[in-house]
Order: sequence, then C-alpha cells, then structure tokens
Amino acid sequence: VMYMPDKEYEGLKLRNQLCFPLYAAARETIKLYTPYLDEIDLTYTQYIAMMVLWEHRSVTVKEMGEQLFLDSGTLTPLLKKLESKGLLTRTRSTTDERNLIVTITEAGEKLREKAKDIPSRMSSCLLINSKEIINLYNTLYKMLGKPEVHVEIEE
Repeated sequence: VMYMPDKEYEGLKLRNQLCFPLYAAARETIKLYTPYLDEIDLTYTQYIAMMVLWEHRSVTVKEMGEQLFLDSGTLTPLLKKLESKGLLTRTRSTTDERNLIVTITEAGEKLREKAKDIPSRMSSCLLINSKEIINLYNTLYKMLGKPEVHVEIEE
C-alpha cells in the first residue's frame, strides 16, 4: 500500500508548526549558555532568577514568577537551591504573611560581577544579526502578551 499524504493533515507536519522552531531554538540557546553558566555554577533557570534579583534586589515570589513566566511550584525548589548556595534569602513579609520576599545577598551581588560578560559572550554565539535579534525579541514579547516590553532598532 502506497502512502498518500492528505491535505487535511498538512497542519500536523513538523515544518508547519511555529511551536517547534520556538521550542528547538529555546533549547539550543540554553545549551549555548551552559558552558558560561557552569563557570558560575548556575543553571539557566537559576541564572534568570538571579537576573531579576540583580535588577531589583528584593521581590516577592509572585513578582518574580510574573517576570519569569514561572509558577511558584517551579520557583520554590529553585529559590531553595539558590538560598542554600547563599545567593539569596527568603523571608515572610511583615505586612502580609502570605507573601514571601526574596532578597539578594552579598554573595549574590558578587556573582553579578562574574556574570556580567555572559550576555556579550552569548551574542557572539547567535547565528542572527543584531537587527534580527531585536525584531525577534520584540515579536516574542508580543507573543507573550507583553508588547510594552520592546527595544527600538537604532538606525
């Protein structure tokens, strides 16, 4: 019996799925980060959590989850691990006990110095130019429902 492709199943072909190149590109990008993150003993998810703290110093778990698009079930073990490394502290809010406050420590601040070259080192690994990077960045944030997060292309 010869296989005859059906037009009605065209949508199920991998090459016709937007989700697949997004998934594969995300995995490949994280793989590129790995050697740099190994140098500072962080996983990619730990790294993005630390980036939030490097920028804000102290946030609630809820705020961090919103920024990282992660739920508290994913964040809790991640934050416990970072706390055990001495990079942050977790304390209950004095004004609302339901809120857990995450605060960077001095060791976490020092790690920022070691991490500061990672973005530029990473950009040299990407196979697209800076204009394409900015367009992709803006498109992805639009897909995430955050069109207000965007970068202007400098002419």
